[in-house]
Amino acid sequence: MSAIPDSTLADAEQIIADLQRQLAECRAERDEALQRETATAEVLQVINSSPGELAPVFDAMLEKATRLAAASFGILMTYDGENFHTVALHGVPHAYSEYLRAPIRPGPLNGLGRLLSGERLIHIADITADKAYAEGDPLRKATAELGGSRTHLLVPLFKDSSLLGTFVIYRQEVRPFTDKQIALLQNFAAQAVIAMENARLLGELQARTCDLEESLEYQTATSDVLNVISRSTADVQPVLDTVVETAARLCVADAATMLMREGEVYRYVAASAVDAEYWALLRQRTVVPGHGGVARRVALEGRVVHIADILSDPDYVPIRSTMVSVSAMKRSASSTSRAAYQSRASSSSARAAGLKTTDGTLSAVVGARP
Repeated sequence: MSAIPDSTLADAEQIIADLQRQLAECRAERDEALQRETATAEVLQVINSSPGELAPVFDAMLEKATRLAAASFGILMTYDGENFHTVALHGVPHAYSEYLRAPIRPGPLNGLGRLLSGERLIHIADITADKAYAEGDPLRKATAELGGSRTHLLVPLFKDSSLLGTFVIYRQEVRPFTDKQIALLQNFAAQAVIAMENARLLGELQARTCDLEESLEYQTATSDVLNVISRSTADVQPVLDTVVETAARLCVADAATMLMREGEVYRYVAASAVDAEYWALLRQRTVVPGHGGVARRVALEGRVVHIADILSDPDYVPIRSTMVSVSAMKRSASSTSRAAYQSRASSSSARAAGLKTTDGTLSAVVGARP
């Protein structure tokens, strides 16, 4: 039996080594693809489980994008038409994250400005060798010096032709991202746009539903008041009480009062959620038109008066911290309208509702919140 030549053995060993290498590469590609698919599925699950909530979606995307793309850190920014705002961060160095708290105005040389010019992908191998860094662009300098970044990748979030924001991932060494890593970030960007659009549509639906529910509540309250009126033809007090209680409830006021005109002055005739002792004092008071209190202003001006914070009003003697007054004009048989006003001062807010016609001021409804 003749011996096998050494060259033949060497060739066989090389073939085996090549096959093992190819098998390892195939397994690595398979594992990477599985990781990408798993990450995509997990992000979709977060989107489905957090309708209208973008923060957990963005956080999940950044975590998976930085991990799978072997990036040092990442951020997600939204664009309001003028500035970019950082809404999510992952692994960002503290000094750079503090810098990103402020709105970022895009510059002509940095990546954000280039996105606005229409570029759909910005991949910079070494930002310190880029023109923006050499010319002292503030964002580029901060990215390199505060974030320690060298290589970074920007993928925009586009809805049709509108720029909504951008994904940015960074490496703190010069090592460009691969095509597969770029494709991964582009996939996450597409999902982010879907999540943002879903949140917008859900917000609009919820606002519309809220408006309809509020409208129904107003119509029901009006019907209730009309029913009281129809049952109280000889006694007006139940009607006044119902109007004040309904106004306080619909305007989410802690208290409400109504004043009626008697000649040249006004007297308190109905109240809601006012303690007995205070109500007894109010019943003894008369209010004249003037510029001091909220009811006096309504009587003088015959219009809605809204004081968001009476403590900051130099003409008002502080009793409550937020008050609303709505003039109630003589009601005609053919027209009734409700005015609802809301304001926020510090941590408080107030609402009120009233009736108007053109026949002159007969009463005032005053609602207050601390």
